[in-house]
Amino acid sequence: MPLNLQANFHYPAKSAQRDYSAGDDFYQLLIDSHRELSDEASAALNARLILLLANHIGDISILQEALRLSKENNSSS
Repeated sequence: MPLNLQANFHYPAKSAQRDYSAGDDFYQLLIDSHRELSDEASAALNARLILLLANHIGDISILQEALRLSKENNSSS
């Protein structure tokens, strides 16, 4: 299965009011999770979140592709 690069945010069993609603909601949750954290605590939160989501995905080839794309995008900025 290839890495899905299309917007895929959704609430199970709930139709979206607009295409980007669930993605916006996740972004707000992410920002709120970091609010009032030190830089160190924020980095630790990111590391734990990445490991939890990577474990959920589980497919090493998907994770390799995601890391490669992330690194490519980061080096071009």
